[in-house]
Amino acid sequence: MTTTVTSKGQVTIPKRVRDFLGLVPGSAVDFEVSAEGEVTLRAAGRISKRPKNRFGRLRGRATVRMRTEEILALTRGS
Repeated sequence: MTTTVTSKGQVTIPKRVRDFLGLVPGSAVDFEVSAEGEVTLRAAGRISKRPKNRFGRLRGRATVRMRTEEILALTRGS
């Protein structure tokens, strides 16, 4: 697999490699350089607390106990 380095020194890790390593946005990675000059990319094991998808942060539980009619009255302004 070949990828290109940007002017900022960034590369895109191919999806197949991200999936294999279990990398998600916010994942940390380690680069190890051997004496022979080979570079190894490893998942660092620290994953960000960011949700895996854009709806994950919306999940939760209501802390106020209200009946449906009360919630609808609030949203409708009555």
